[in-house]
Amino acid sequence: VQLQASGGGLVQAGGSLRLSCAASGISFRGKNMVWYRQAPGKERESVAAMYSGGAKEYRDSVKDRFTISRDSAKNMMYLQMDGLKPEDSGIYYCNVGSVWGRGTLVTVSS
Repeated sequence: VQLQASGGGLVQAGGSLRLSCAASGISFRGKNMVWYRQAPGKERESVAAMYSGGAKEYRDSVKDRFTISRDSAKNMMYLQMDGLKPEDSGIYYCNVGSVWGRGTLVTVSS
């Protein structure tokens, strides 16, 4: 059972990144899928969620800029991040049910 996030990097403000989360040994069926982030010195916070029924929810600060999606056939989930801001910087983690993946670092320069 494993999740592995990737796709982070250094980007200028206004740029875009697409994070990917590869799942192995986990079925997406019936589970909520969430992207979290944690900035230095701050608590981990949810950024975007896709619930088992298909509904999506976003943190107010990322609405209209971030899009969560999944490809169940490939056991992948994604986070498309556009219009990035310095305050979006942090380590991003994917979560499916009770399983957490290793994070990927996103740094947005001003």
